[in-house]
Amino acid sequence: MIEVKEKQFTAELEAAIQSVHTDQKNKLFSYTEKINPVNLYRFLEKAADLKLPRTFWSSANEDFQMAGAGHAFELSAKDSPSRYEQVEQEWHALLSDAVIYNPYHVSGTGVVALGGFSFDPLKPQTKLWENFPCSHFSIPNYILTHAEGNYYLTLNRFICTDETYAGVLEQLQDHRQTLLNNAENKRDGYVLHIQRKTEIDPEQWKETIKKATDVMKNTAVDKIVLAREVRLHFNQSANIPDILKRLVDTQPNTYVFGYEMGEDCFLGATPERLVKVKDDEVLSTCLAGTAPRGETMEEDEQIADNLFRDPKNREEHDYVVQMIRNTMEAYCTDVNVPFEPAVHQYKTLQHLYTPVRAKLKKNHRIFSIISGLHPTPALGGTPRQEALAFIRENELLDRGWYGAPIGWMDSNNHGEFAVALRSALIQKDEASLFAGCGIVEDSIPESEYEETNIKLMPMLSVLGVD
Repeated sequence: MIEVKEKQFTAELEAAIQSVHTDQKNKLFSYTEKINPVNLYRFLEKAADLKLPRTFWSSANEDFQMAGAGHAFELSAKDSPSRYEQVEQEWHALLSDAVIYNPYHVSGTGVVALGGFSFDPLKPQTKLWENFPCSHFSIPNYILTHAEGNYYLTLNRFICTDETYAGVLEQLQDHRQTLLNNAENKRDGYVLHIQRKTEIDPEQWKETIKKATDVMKNTAVDKIVLAREVRLHFNQSANIPDILKRLVDTQPNTYVFGYEMGEDCFLGATPERLVKVKDDEVLSTCLAGTAPRGETMEEDEQIADNLFRDPKNREEHDYVVQMIRNTMEAYCTDVNVPFEPAVHQYKTLQHLYTPVRAKLKKNHRIFSIISGLHPTPALGGTPRQEALAFIRENELLDRGWYGAPIGWMDSNNHGEFAVALRSALIQKDEASLFAGCGIVEDSIPESEYEETNIKLMPMLSVLGVD
């Protein structure tokens, strides 16, 4: 810090500690400053050196990135049926007492909570996801934000009544100096290789598809989404910042996320926004209906045209559009939905795409929208409860946070959540990858299996599979 900034910081910290001592109440202190450019991936490496858990978010379209280190405060719901309400109540209680210095009010600065939810809180949790509760959000101790062409550092410290100014100041300054050191960590000979790839019960998964189609022939269920798992074994422990950088570099137009809990990290590059809120402006997007990219421009255009005209994909897409419209109308005004979808192209896949825009009603916030949208028909099925019941009873895996809302919110009333697709749970030298398909009455198991292989490729490619 230059001298003026240093004086500003120490004055704000001293005032915050005085407030804690005067009120005899623990409080969150948050201080944001504009800084010179810092490499976000080296920031994450330095966080590992300090043994601080890491978080990451990148919105490629908006040139917006955040890297977090540490847990200044954690929000977690224990009563799963009301988990959205519990997290929101904890969040607003935390902010009501927080001492915040943030003259910028840029998205991703100030107090920022990053985190997510499990796909289905009623599904028994397995050992695979034991480090990830049904909901968890972290306010990182240190947040490096790249937004609107500038870099910001936010320091968040939960100050207790028995702490002294000198002790808190020393820790914050030491950590800040380490984290903002742009020197590269040397990793001699680090090359990640996949030694073994194991598909988890693929034939039984295809049998589950047959069971789902039989159910749909005899009931009012129209669609059931079924996911499967692939397990990878590496030659060494995976380097999380390296994987995140490769996802950002190779998966344009996606949301790249990483969330570390214990020694596990859930990360991915998802194309599907669930909801974005900026003040009272709301944006949700429907991304349902999938096809591969072509090898030539002509083939690419033909595949896109076939996707646009395909009855199965258009029907699947329309299920999601109508559900999003209905949810938006419950919590918003001025709901705007285009008449028909467009085709959005990504590096390896293309999807049918429809944006939905609206204005948030008073007394509703981002969690109101999330609770109404999750899971969309693209991730669960329709009707929702019947499809979820089938998944809960018959799907061969615990989805954990796969297919669920993951994202962030800040003290500026901004926030964004995506659906955690194209993702992997990294566990040292192993990883579980997940992919799913929307099953309808005439689905062919082998075709759906091949679609999951296409969806697995973005993550497999950054982990070492051609």
